[in-house]
Amino acid sequence: MNKGRLEAFSDGVIAVIITIMVLEMKVPHGTGPEALWPLAPVFGSYALSFVLVGIYWNNHHHLLHAVRTIDGRILWANLHLLFWLSLIPFCSGWMGENHFESLPVALYGAVLLMCGIAYYILSRMLIAHEGRESNLAVALGRDRKGIVSLLLYVVAIPLAFFSASAAFAVYVLVAIVWFIPDRRIEKVLL
Repeated sequence: MNKGRLEAFSDGVIAVIITIMVLEMKVPHGTGPEALWPLAPVFGSYALSFVLVGIYWNNHHHLLHAVRTIDGRILWANLHLLFWLSLIPFCSGWMGENHFESLPVALYGAVLLMCGIAYYILSRMLIAHEGRESNLAVALGRDRKGIVSLLLYVVAIPLAFFSASAAFAVYVLVAIVWFIPDRRIEKVLL
């Protein structure tokens, strides 16, 4: 199957996810800078979530650029990823509104873990579809970066119950690791 429809649908869903997140930020009552201060946790949560969704969008683009076609299993794997990404606005809003309390931070991490697992599954299905000698397979290799990210989320989730700020810092660390687009695919395709 042609991958164009999957790309267009995914781009649309991701755009809606980002839009929903910004709509969660309520306009403050007041005109001075002090009116903005109570929104700092909500904005911090939004900023990290925006970056993470943007990272998924960017790397999703790279994944699909490296393949020629898709099949039905890939469509379902992609929907699996979009499902977990669509939960980010809820968790992000809950975490920000509750000033980074333990349970919302842990749930946020659980959703990020599931996003990471879903992305890993999608990438492995694309590799299986294209073949072990494909450009994508060569580019991703064993995907140590992806596996380390998943392990960091696994550590951060229970950590949230001891130090929510430390768990949040781990989420930021994972975002920093992935912030620069995955050049492995670009190197293989050029």
